[in-house]
Order: sequence, then structure tokens, then C-alpha cells
Amino acid sequence: MKNVELYGPRAPKHRRTWTAAAIPLIIVFFIVGQLATIFGVLKPMGFHQADLESQWSPLAIQLAGFGFSALLLLAWVWLFERRSPLVLGLNGEFVRRYTWGLLVGCGFLLSVIGLIWATGGYRIEGFGVWTAPSPMLFLPILALFAGFVIQGGTEELLMRGWLMQLVASRHGLVIAIVINSVLFAILHGGNIAPSKELALALANLILFGVMISLYAIKEGSLWGVCAWHTAWNWLLGVGFGLEVSGGRMAVQSLVIDLAPKDGAPWWLTGGAFGPEASVVTTIVLLAGCAYFGATGALGAARARSAALG
Repeated sequence: MKNVELYGPRAPKHRRTWTAAAIPLIIVFFIVGQLATIFGVLKPMGFHQADLESQWSPLAIQLAGFGFSALLLLAWVWLFERRSPLVLGLNGEFVRRYTWGLLVGCGFLLSVIGLIWATGGYRIEGFGVWTAPSPMLFLPILALFAGFVIQGGTEELLMRGWLMQLVASRHGLVIAIVINSVLFAILHGGNIAPSKELALALANLILFGVMISLYAIKEGSLWGVCAWHTAWNWLLGVGFGLEVSGGRMAVQSLVIDLAPKDGAPWWLTGGAFGPEASVVTTIVLLAGCAYFGATGALGAARARSAALG
């Protein structure tokens, strides 16, 4: 079905960006935003690339720097497309949807970690901030949470907020879901060297894109998926000290420090990429796709019945 408007009606004055231009624009928004962060903030403060793996403050700044990309997109939508942020899914019930999205994202991540633990994938390395708790230890945890709010929200705004609804309005939901999910995975393709872990990680990232697209479609809003994305990344890296898409956080863990057990297979723990390259994540994401797909279809059927009845 073509001409699907996901988050709000299209007014006669609104323009639509050409589909062929949307993907290059996303890449440009991302690159310009990162360059602005590196050369406008990190370099003047004296930080270098290696510091992102050894210090939490430049990492928090880099995550917050994704906001530059979000501002570029919003400016494009406002000035060229003549539309407001509401049509990108930044619509009503923010508190309820965002809070629920955080809880659902944490629940999914805890399911993955719990299943990998139960099948012998992890050992405890330490107890993070609880070894000798002090108020200052929570500063990086909160700063990184704020950074992930911006980073996760920006990626969702670009992929599920703008690209998906743009493609759906011309080519239908199926093509929109496929395109945004594949592009999302490709953008993570350089995080680690080519390997079996990377191949499974990219497949899982496509699955994630499909699942989170179905979530956004079900709610008719972007707030829940922004929160889900934030909760997953933050709890994975800061909560358990594990790799987030191939990168580690230089911060004491909020929950416990986990590490793969010696001899645990890479396909269980995800190896160098982290749990996002685990078959456990594959199973959990497939279950999520089934749930959001089924509940979204059921809600659409009820809406059609009410309209006809």
C-alpha cells in the first residue's frame, strides 16, 4: 500500500524530499554533525580519538554531538519540506511513551543478558560502582545516559522518523521498513574489522531496524523507540560494561561488570562486537518483531472495524 502517512497528515504546502536524495542527505547530516563535534568541540578541548576509549567525558560529548545531525535534519524539514517536527513522530504523550519505551528497552536488554548468562556465556568481573560507591561515580553514568538520549534519539529521528515515513509516503510500508533497516545496519558496518561477528551483528541490526520500525508504526509516534534505543545502549555499556556495537565505555558499571567466560563461543557472547552479535539477540529480536507486528496488525484491524462499524 502506497501513500502511507505515518505520523500525521500531509498538507498541500508540504514538500517531499526526493527518495533518491534522502539516503545521501542522511549520510551528509551524520558526517557534518560528527565533524562539527570533533573540530568544534573535542579538538579545541584537547581530546583525541584514543581518548574516546579511555575517558568517559569525550565519549559523552561525542554522543551529545549527534544533536548537530538532528538539528540539520530538523532545519531541512522546516525550511525545505515546510513541515514541523510533529510529522516526524515527535507527537503527543511524550512522558507516557518515553517512560514505557525505556522500560521496554531495558526489558529486552535484560532478557538478552540473562539468557547469555544462563547458557554459560558470562562471568562476573566486578561490582562496578558498588565496590566503593560515592556520588562522583554516578556523574559519568548520568552524563553518558544524557549522551545516549541524544544519540539514540537522533538515529531514530533520521531512520524511523524521517526516512521511513518519507519512503512509506511514496512506496509503502514494506519498502520503507526494508530500506531504513538495511541502511541502519550498513552505517554500523565499519565498527569492527570484517569477521563472523560483524556478519551476525549486521543481520541483527537489520532485525532491530525491522522490530523498532514496527514499534513506531504500532504507536504512531517516535517517542517510544527513541527511549528503547537509549535504554538498550546505555544499560548494555554502562550497566554491564559490555561492548556497544563494538565499543566499550570507560566507566565503572552501574549494575555489575560482566565479561565472556573463557571458552564461550563467539556466537553466544557476540565476540568483539558484543551481545548485539549474539544468536540470543537474534532470537529476542525475532520475538519482538512477531509481537509488534501482530499487535500492530491487530490494532489496525480494530481501527478499520470501528471506522466501518
